Amino acid sequence: MSIEGLIEKVARGLVDDPDAVGVEVIDEDRETVYELAVAPDDLGRVIGRQGRTANAIRTVAIAAAKKHGDRIQVEILD
Repeated sequence: MSIEGLIEKVARGLVDDPDAVGVEVIDEDRETVYELAVAPDDLGRVIGRQGRTANAIRTVAIAAAKKHGDRIQVEILD
């Protein structure tokens, strides 16, 4: 499974409107940025209390990317 697919699958499991989940991949010089977009009503579910859920998503994605030697960043769009 790709990093993009992993982020999307985790996010879809958290939200009420899984059809609104989207991940855009932006390749930069030294890293790849994954922008996660969800429905406005689901933003709180993806961020979580004090950002714990968002940090967990980032941790899982970064760990998966390191396995392949990639540097990534995960951003949640509001």
